Amino acid sequence: MPSNAFLGVFAKSPIKPIEEHIKIVHQASETLIPFFNHAFKGEWTEADALRVQIRNLEREADTLKREVRLHLPRGLFMPVERTDLLELITHQDKIANKAKDIAGRVIGRDLEIPESIQADFLAYLTRCVDATKQASEAINEFDELLETGFRGREVALVEKMLVELDAIEEDTDEMQIRIRKGLRNIESELNPIDVMFLYKIIEWVGELADIAERVGSRLELMLAR
Repeated sequence: MPSNAFLGVFAKSPIKPIEEHIKIVHQASETLIPFFNHAFKGEWTEADALRVQIRNLEREADTLKREVRLHLPRGLFMPVERTDLLELITHQDKIANKAKDIAGRVIGRDLEIPESIQADFLAYLTRCVDATKQASEAINEFDELLETGFRGREVALVEKMLVELDAIEEDTDEMQIRIRKGLRNIESELNPIDVMFLYKIIEWVGELADIAERVGSRLELMLAR
C-alpha cells in the first residue's frame, strides 16, 4: 500500500490498518487448503502457483506491518497503548510467515502427504485455519470496541469469540496427536527424511492455531486493562 494511501486510512481510523492486516494473514493461511489439495494429487505446478500467492500475501502483510510501525500515531487518545497495538500486529504477522514456510517446505521437497492420513490432515489443517479466521473476526471488532470505550455488550461479544478461539486451538491439539499417531503407524514404509519433514509440517500447521490463539490473548489483555 503506498504511504499516502496508508496515511489516508490512518486518518479515518488508527485501528483500520491492523484490521486489514489480520484479514491478509488469514487469507494466507486459508490458501493452504487448496494448496494441499493439489499437493495430495501431485499437482505441483498448481500447488506452486498457490505457494507464490501465499508468498505475495506474506509480503503484503509485512509491508503493512512496517507501515503501521512507522506511522502509528504516538498521541493516541484510546483506551489501548500504542505498544500493545504494535505487539498485536507483530503476532498477527507470524501467521502469514508460518503459512509461507509451510508451503515453501512442501514445494521444496515435493513432499507428499501419505494417502492414509490425507483426510485427517485436511481436517486438521482446516481446523487450524478456523483459528486464524476466528482471530481475524475478533480483531475486526476493534472499531466497535473503541466506539463503546471497551465496555458493555461489545466486550462480552469479543470475550465470547476469544473463548471459542481457545476451544478451536484445543481441538487442534487433539487432532495433532491423532495425526502424529497415524503417521507413526506407517513411517516404516516411508523415506526416513520425508518422515522427518512430515512431522515438522504437522507441527507447523498446528502453530497456525497456536499463533492465532496468542493474537487472541493479546486482545484479551487489552480488554482487561
